[in-house]
Amino acid sequence: MTSVADDLRRDIVARVLALPVEARVRLALELGDDDLNRFVQVSGLDRETALRRVRAQRARGRAPSAAASRECP
Repeated sequence: MTSVADDLRRDIVARVLALPVEARVRLALELGDDDLNRFVQVSGLDRETALRRVRAQRARGRAPSAAASRECP
């Protein structure tokens, strides 16, 4: 037996996969921006400090790489 949440999740996945690649990338970037904005609001940090904190948290436990050390626009 599937739940309503399972049905919704399948519907969302199908709708996202039906999008062209450019739209999927744009959606992913918009969702990331929305998450960062929420973190800024909740944490009280400025945007740059919040972004540095998120990047540092993501980097913890990862092997260093030249690509990962580059600043993203």
